[in-house]
Amino acid sequence: MPPVKSDVEPPKQPKRLSHARQTKENAMTLPPQCRLLHRWLGALALTVTSALSVQAGELPADLAAKAAAATRQLVQWAADPVVITAVREANSHDAGGMNNGKWTDVSATDPIAKSITHSKVGMLIAKWEHADSTLNKLVLRDQKGNAVGASLKPLLFNNANRPQFVHAIKGQPWIATEVKPDPLTQIPSVQVGVPVLDGGTPIGVLHAGVSTK
Repeated sequence: MPPVKSDVEPPKQPKRLSHARQTKENAMTLPPQCRLLHRWLGALALTVTSALSVQAGELPADLAAKAAAATRQLVQWAADPVVITAVREANSHDAGGMNNGKWTDVSATDPIAKSITHSKVGMLIAKWEHADSTLNKLVLRDQKGNAVGASLKPLLFNNANRPQFVHAIKGQPWIATEVKPDPLTQIPSVQVGVPVLDGGTPIGVLHAGVSTK
């Protein structure tokens, strides 16, 4: 016996909405105060995601261009005869017993610190840094990572194990791929470093903090 056809149509299944559209429609049913909070939370999530992408090693295009321009400027400064002469001289002797532990107890007004910030090369470096609004510090170091000249008393007398020195002393400019507060100025910065070359041989490093704003 053939099956009996029913004239009653089966109920239609409700159309499934995409997650994004469902979320949007759900939000529209909320009271005005809740909708405002919903939008604020969405903006906060976007901000956090952007921050994480920077920390993960991707600089925004405008900041990457800014850091690259600062690095090119450092390359020119590192070739200045005053800079090369100062590094050569520093490389000709040891640090006189100075180390990071002792350096911590040296004030910015101490003659030891002023021998770096107020020397001929130190004054030149300070002039360069103060004239460039993109930089918040500028430091010159010898082949061992010891401070030779600086626009401000460096946080560390020796930074031989820091990436801006480790990479640049090998002979190539280096740019960090993340934004962090500068250890000295606490300004959000991208660290950059370039080698000081003498006849094509790296003899020191010039490094800086590039402000993000």
